[in-house]
Amino acid sequence: MSATARTEDAPAAGEVAGRLREAGFVRLVGAATGDALAASGVLARALAARDSPFQISLAPFPTDADRSTDADLTVAVGRPDPTADCSLPGGAEPVSETAFAIARELGADPDVSLALAGVVADGREVGGTVAEAAEATGIERRSGVAVPTTDLVDGLAHSTLVHAPFSGDAEATAAALASLETDSTESGVDGSALDEQDRRRAASLVALRTVGHDAVPSRGGHAVERVLRPYEAGPFATVGGHADVLDAVAREAPGTGVALADATTGRYDGLFVARAETEDAPVETMARLVHDYRSPEPVTLAVTDGAAAVVADERDLESVLSTAAGGVDGTAAATGSTGRVRFDVDTAAFITAFREAV
Repeated sequence: MSATARTEDAPAAGEVAGRLREAGFVRLVGAATGDALAASGVLARALAARDSPFQISLAPFPTDADRSTDADLTVAVGRPDPTADCSLPGGAEPVSETAFAIARELGADPDVSLALAGVVADGREVGGTVAEAAEATGIERRSGVAVPTTDLVDGLAHSTLVHAPFSGDAEATAAALASLETDSTESGVDGSALDEQDRRRAASLVALRTVGHDAVPSRGGHAVERVLRPYEAGPFATVGGHADVLDAVAREAPGTGVALADATTGRYDGLFVARAETEDAPVETMARLVHDYRSPEPVTLAVTDGAAAVVADERDLESVLSTAAGGVDGTAAATGSTGRVRFDVDTAAFITAFREAV
């Protein structure tokens, strides 16, 4: 076992990959951080690609982790754990970097944007293998600010990457952004319509409002860099916005975080599907978050074994859900543009039934 907290004792990627190959069932026990959540997702996807059974849990303390299921190999992600068979503590580098290297050793093609979001969530200067992979795949930084949505008002008002006078106040955020020459709507400022000049102005505004006061300590100048010049890639508007969401849900709603980091997605005409690889995923919360921040389609379906939830744009789902559930002898309930289904068939069969109903 790896029972020590010293970073230099972390096992090599090839060693961990070898143990993962030999394990019949793997438990990933992650720390409640965005970096550990992203790393767990990278490892889980690599295991799924090999059809290797696994379980993920996140917890603030090692003693809080769910260990009720026997596993051939327990891997602590993001911190040392003397009760685990193997620890990936991070420290010298973000644990997402380590997970990315392990996934490659397993022969997987790891999700670069997810790993990059983990590195950004770790709060240090982005570099190393993940940054090189991002550059190789065309992921670049641009001017502007890192938020998960195209709506700058909503993104900045609720960002946990910065603490500014307008934080938590959408009206104050809108007033601060009022000088930007871009299209605006009743809900906020459309960041996707900003030109290069306005992106730079937005970044300068956020930086000045965040660290321009004398009461802000010098470390604030370094911390605010997390929200500036974001990478543009992945399922959210920016990689930094993705990192913000991962870190928030890892700490406040770990079950939802696991579902988001571990989900596989598919896009169809008018429908976006997020399929969780973990059992008992919180599909209702997952459907809402995926619909709000990831789905390019008007209807979003989140599905796991035996259960699914749906969110739509201003569409009554009662008829759709009734038809889909009826096709697989399931049970459905809808409330306007949201709904939930229980079923006993495999998830692929239900997705097919739902697609036909839509």
